[in-house]
Amino acid sequence: MAQSSPLKNLVRDLEAPPEVRGFGSGWLSGFFGILLAIVGLCFVAALRWQMTFAMPELVALRDWPGFRMLVHGILLSSYALALLSLLLRPRKALGLTALGIVLTATILGGASVQPHESNDWGIFFGIDFFAINMVATGLMFAPLERAFPRHSAQRLFRSEWNEDLFYYLISSMMVQVITFLALAPSSYINGHFGWLDSLRSGVSNLPWLVQFALAMILTDLAQYWFHRLFHRIPFLWGFHAVHHSAKSMDWLAGARMHFVEIVLLRGVTSLPLLTFGFLPSVMQAYVGLVYVYASLVHANLRGDFNWLGKWLVVPRFHHWHHAIEAEGIDKNFAIHFPLIDRLFGTYYFPDSKWPTGYGVPETVPKGYLRQLRYPFVRKQS
Repeated sequence: MAQSSPLKNLVRDLEAPPEVRGFGSGWLSGFFGILLAIVGLCFVAALRWQMTFAMPELVALRDWPGFRMLVHGILLSSYALALLSLLLRPRKALGLTALGIVLTATILGGASVQPHESNDWGIFFGIDFFAINMVATGLMFAPLERAFPRHSAQRLFRSEWNEDLFYYLISSMMVQVITFLALAPSSYINGHFGWLDSLRSGVSNLPWLVQFALAMILTDLAQYWFHRLFHRIPFLWGFHAVHHSAKSMDWLAGARMHFVEIVLLRGVTSLPLLTFGFLPSVMQAYVGLVYVYASLVHANLRGDFNWLGKWLVVPRFHHWHHAIEAEGIDKNFAIHFPLIDRLFGTYYFPDSKWPTGYGVPETVPKGYLRQLRYPFVRKQS
């Protein structure tokens, strides 16, 4: 009988049934050992090859005196968890994987690593951005989904989780290219429409909270019509169908988005933020909110929120947007405020009722590259 490959053993261990993942089984220590090892390796790579793998905007974080101590703590914690998993778990795939990753990070220099690059190509991959995102959202929502799940039988590593994690990685590492393309429309408008200067001045003088609320409303209006167009125009739907092809909903499902749609969506979002004169701190706060909010509304979290869902987008509201049922199709396009859907006749939020399934009627291929190609080869009905 042919032996399983190390990768298959790892996937089998990660997808082990809930009854063998309990406390004391070594599964939790192995999983979090791998998670911390990946985060630590990303930070070490960003410190070693700063011009290639690090975002210039995060230089203040990397220069913070306590950052290397934090990286050292992450690597030590991963190492300890890997050893604990190896001691507790009969299958060693999780512990060995975590140990291998953390040893790689240590060999590269660990927390004491020094920059090892002299060429600045002007191109970087945001591997540090990916690590920070994964820590901020993964460690926030994964425990919440275990504690308050809507679908209690859904596994942490449910079907297609590896595809969505890869989308998460690609969108983080390609942040420079995405940002450059997405900011092109607002850069052009700011450079050619001087009559907006008085409007920018007026908006920038508004109280901070008023600016933040206005930013949420304007971006939601822009995204509403952008979102609706992607449902109505067959060619554009090919891109958006990739996002809707997820058959399970959790915090990671929101990451599944075609590269073209990411660029266009961020371009639309940046228009009101960058052309109307909002303070940089307002824009930064809004971007931070959106990252968390996108994970929240896709999350596998219970709670009907019948009253709150009429005014703010909650998970059940957005889950209906992804529903396979006919009554949920082309409904609930708003990102923050359901009132926009009410105004334009696309609101659907029945009391205490959840969709029975998610996905699209058409067959969207599996795999990042096949899905990247899908909109251009899809047969339009």
